[in-house]
Amino acid sequence: MQARMTVLTIGVDDMERSVRFYRDGLGFPTMGITGEQYEHGAVAFFDLQAGLKLAVWPRDSLANDTGLAKSQPSPTEFSIGHNVSSEGEVDEVMRRAEQAGARIVKPARRTFWGGYAGYFQDPDQHLWEIAFNPDLIPDD
Repeated sequence: MQARMTVLTIGVDDMERSVRFYRDGLGFPTMGITGEQYEHGAVAFFDLQAGLKLAVWPRDSLANDTGLAKSQPSPTEFSIGHNVSSEGEVDEVMRRAEQAGARIVKPARRTFWGGYAGYFQDPDQHLWEIAFNPDLIPDD
């Protein structure tokens, strides 16, 4: 299988709150909530980088579409990594996320692997790692 990740979908409990957090708080571009005319169709897509989008979809809709029972959120199942170009940028993103309503789980600090990183949770408990890794500096 060739990896072709184009959409990262996360289940949320409150679409409007999630749109405000990601659009207004973090500044991710979006057209807002679409598909509301369909049962289990409301979704919001956010542009992350070329070829990759973040989708927020109600947890009830995700459970319905997959046929799985809705379960309690588990923040330690996965994290979304956001790599930046400097330690200062890590601090800036962490501040912005906190101002937008994120819960800081681990303040940014130097890491054992030679970088600098911290963690926050979005309003639905999804875990984000904001990291400066000197070996993986973004091209932009």
